Amino acid sequence: MADDAEKTEEPTSKKIEDARKEGNVPKSQDASGVVTLFVAILAFLMLFPYMATHVLNLFKYYFSLVGTPLDKLFMLDIAIVTIKEFLLIIMPIALSVALAGVVAALSQFGFLFTLQAIEPKFSKLDPIKGMKNLISIKKFIEGIKVTFKSFTTLGIGFVFFFYFILELPTVALFGLGDQLSWLRDKAIILAFVMLFIVFVFAIIDIIIVRKQYFDGLKMSKQEVKDEMKNMDGDPMVKGKIRQIQMEASRKRMMAEVPNADVVITNPTHYAVALKYEESKRAPFVVAKGMDNIAQQIKKIARENGVHVYQNPPLARALYKDVEIDKQIPDELFAAVAEVLAFVYKMNKK
Repeated sequence: MADDAEKTEEPTSKKIEDARKEGNVPKSQDASGVVTLFVAILAFLMLFPYMATHVLNLFKYYFSLVGTPLDKLFMLDIAIVTIKEFLLIIMPIALSVALAGVVAALSQFGFLFTLQAIEPKFSKLDPIKGMKNLISIKKFIEGIKVTFKSFTTLGIGFVFFFYFILELPTVALFGLGDQLSWLRDKAIILAFVMLFIVFVFAIIDIIIVRKQYFDGLKMSKQEVKDEMKNMDGDPMVKGKIRQIQMEASRKRMMAEVPNADVVITNPTHYAVALKYEESKRAPFVVAKGMDNIAQQIKKIARENGVHVYQNPPLARALYKDVEIDKQIPDELFAAVAEVLAFVYKMNKK
């Protein structure tokens, strides 16, 4: 019993699918962060001339206002122009970052739309559970991870920044254009160094998150058995259904016995009822059975005037090789024809 209680089994596909429907999916925040950060840096570098143009236009607009008397309409006009230019500057990067965040999420767990994750659950309002969630080993470990990643990233970034600072005395001798180029190049280097560090942490975080996710979905042996039972149906119920189906099939079979031309027996263990129609190529089996069922077939046949003919080898062969409603095989034509000829003669057909 103790082994059954231990969650040692890998989660089934149904368990994973049920968790997904609840919004429980393996998602690494670091992975999403590194993608959005990369897109933000790339968008900034690509859109820098566009942004610089709008910043310059904004300053030109401000300088053109020097000496103009201020009033409410004038201040409103300044606010509108300023907001417009800022939106034109910020929106391309904001849209790029938002799209990158969506792509990063979809790449981790695919498209998912569910309302279960936001359904109100009063169990979540339990203050004791809330305190346990705030003060737990898992939260403590998460705090250590965040602190370690932050200090590592800032530490390595500071080392590069320090070496860049040492170049300032030389850069001070450059022209303004060269100084701006140096500043741009160093900013790009620093950005991609930081991005690489975050990328490494993201890979590690993805591995950890996925392991924790699937470990959290592990099942006990009893849970696996219960799930299989629920999916396949209770064996007792399935057995009862099969019993009902067999009983219904047996009743339909027995109902066809009075329409048969002959019942061939062995004579005690087997009974096979045959019928011949001119529209069909060969006689076909309408009922067959062993032991008790065979006795019932013979009884119904006698009650309805159907001839019962004893031929043990033929009865066994028909029972073994021919299913109900199927025509007899070619190799049994001669034997069956002989029986039917005898029966028709007895019935004067």
